[in-house]
Amino acid sequence: MTTKETKTNDIVEELKHQIASFKDHASSEETGRVREVGDGIAKVSGLSKVGSMEMVEFEGGAMGFALNLEDDQVGVLILGDAKTIREGSRVKATGKILSVPVGKNVTGRVVDPLGRPKDDGGPIASKESYPVEKVAPRVMTRERVSQPLMTGIKAIDAMIPIGRGQRELIIGDRQTGKTAIAIDTILNQKGTGVHCVYVAIGQKESKVAKIVQRLRDEGAMEYTTIVIAGASDPAALQFIAPFAGCAISEWFMDQGEDTLIVYDDLSKHAVAYREASLLLRRPPGREAYPGDVFYLHSRLLERSARRNAEHGGGSITALPIIETQAGDVSAYIPTNVISITDGQIYLESDLFYKGIRPAVNVGLSVSRVGGDAQTKAMKKVAGQLRLDLAQFRELEAFSQFATDLDEATRTQIERGRRLVELLKQGQYEPMDLGHEIIAIFAVTKGHADKIDVAKITEWEKGLHSHVEANEVELLNMIRDRKALDEEIIQGIERVTKEWNATFSAAA
Repeated sequence: MTTKETKTNDIVEELKHQIASFKDHASSEETGRVREVGDGIAKVSGLSKVGSMEMVEFEGGAMGFALNLEDDQVGVLILGDAKTIREGSRVKATGKILSVPVGKNVTGRVVDPLGRPKDDGGPIASKESYPVEKVAPRVMTRERVSQPLMTGIKAIDAMIPIGRGQRELIIGDRQTGKTAIAIDTILNQKGTGVHCVYVAIGQKESKVAKIVQRLRDEGAMEYTTIVIAGASDPAALQFIAPFAGCAISEWFMDQGEDTLIVYDDLSKHAVAYREASLLLRRPPGREAYPGDVFYLHSRLLERSARRNAEHGGGSITALPIIETQAGDVSAYIPTNVISITDGQIYLESDLFYKGIRPAVNVGLSVSRVGGDAQTKAMKKVAGQLRLDLAQFRELEAFSQFATDLDEATRTQIERGRRLVELLKQGQYEPMDLGHEIIAIFAVTKGHADKIDVAKITEWEKGLHSHVEANEVELLNMIRDRKALDEEIIQGIERVTKEWNATFSAAA
């Protein structure tokens, strides 16, 4: 056989083999073209079957997601750098809804709203992802809020209690300590089994870096995830940041665990959404916000809930933050979020400048869950505390016009001044339940009436040290029983008298 015939036979055999192994793989993809691009927005034609929040891929590798679905075009928010996108560029629908990686591997990490690492920990090895937009738990899957989530802040735990599954708004002007309350609450979850997610929206990255460092120093990053869309990031990333953080929290809730999520802050989130909406030519409404800005926050915050035992029993507790301008809580976004949440912690600039920190205005702050989210011990001491403070405010205003006060009124005013001093608390100093109960009980029952007002803080710190050194069993009894029985009351009165004698002798 000639060499030529051999080559022909080889070719024939190869063709037969290829024909025998041929499989028909029909594939189709929906593509379109960019009609207009600019300011982080692309108008795309040809994507007739694309869905809302569906990811699209631009020629050159840039990603985006569909937000406006119109008759002849799709409005796409571009995620990241848009320099490679040009008019006429090819766009491909991915068929995937915008998602974020979830799971235990996200804990302790700093990520952007797409789940990409922003720390030095390397790629996130997560095999599971959740869509950033998700329907809130149905009414019949929920359970009433009844378990406390302790913040470690005396004024809040006593008078504005927060429960697991609650949505408690933190509202106030800039630089009044809103973020400080949220961070202290995260620090106080150490050892409680509560996972924490802190979402920074439009914040300076230097500020977030300080927060991350503080959490690391305190050992809180072991149970915390940071989601950051900084001030220099596109409006698209700032818009999806809280939804991405909520999706990360929902994974833990689905495992039957408790989660705390902080949105810092939703004012900047609304501004980012307004920017994107105006660029997409959506009709503006009040203060130029689009008409669905209320739905934007309601569908986010409604995802925070406590599930019943049949549906896993997990919970998401939300602490949204809103920044007001000159104390105006009647502005559009503050009133919207106030109406959605289960109460608010109102921080007042005047109190802050007077040195009362946290600057919580107890009169305007409220928790709509109330005593349901308090332990029996805290409920018992807090009732007297709120009453004493309310009477103090009235009597203090009255005493400015009266020269001659009776003994009972003077005693009430003096005790009120000591209560105000007691409720002052430094940043990054969350307090244990047992210590909170002992301090509040001692002052409300008059055990600090003879202590100089200027020395109340010193007296309180000494009391806690004295209890830690000599009465650990009493602390454990309060933590375990979570109620004030006669044995505990006698123990608190005894230890307070012992410390008062020591403190007075030292003075």
